[in-house]
Amino acid sequence: MDFKCVLMKLRRWTGLACATAAVTIAGIMAGHAAGEVATGAASGLPIPRFVSLKSDRVNVRAGPTKDHDVTWVYTRAGLPVEITAEFENWRRIRDWEGSEGWVYHSLLSGRRTAIVAPIAKGKQDLVPIHQTATPDSAVAAELQAGVLGTVKTCSAGWCHILGTGFDGWIEQERLWGVYPNEKVD
Repeated sequence: MDFKCVLMKLRRWTGLACATAAVTIAGIMAGHAAGEVATGAASGLPIPRFVSLKSDRVNVRAGPTKDHDVTWVYTRAGLPVEITAEFENWRRIRDWEGSEGWVYHSLLSGRRTAIVAPIAKGKQDLVPIHQTATPDSAVAAELQAGVLGTVKTCSAGWCHILGTGFDGWIEQERLWGVYPNEKVD
C-alpha cells in the first residue's frame, strides 16, 4: 500500500492517535533525505518551528478537527508556540510548559516572539538585557522569567528583543521561542 492510500485511510479516522500517525508518516516521508530539514506536508515549512498566537482567544483541541474537544484556551495574543506536526489545516503545538494540542492554522502567526525562560535554582532572579550583544555591555533592563518580547534578530548566541519598557540584547539560551544557535533575521 502506498503512502497516499495509507494517508487517505487515516484521514477517515477521527482519533488523535490516527491523526498523529498520519502526521508522523508525512514527516518521515518528507524529512528522511540526508541533510534535509523535515517539512510539514501541508505547509512545506520546517517542522518543528516557532510561531506565535495571532489572537487573544485560541482554542486548543485534543485532535485536528473541530469535532475534537477543546482542552484549553489561550487568552493572550503573541505567545510563542512550537509547531511539532501538521495535519491538513491543523497544527499540533507545544507551549513553553510542554503542553500540546491542535490549533487551526489561521490562529497562528509567523511573527517571532519569545518568553524569558525560568532561571535554574540558585541563580539570580532577574535576567539582564544588554545594550549590545556582549555580556560586558551596559544593562538596559532586567526581566523576570515569563516576560514576553518580540524577537527582532538572533545571531552568535544573542537575540535582540523588545517589549513594553525594554529593548536590548539577551543571551539566546535565556529565551523560549528560539532554538539554540538559531539565526533569526
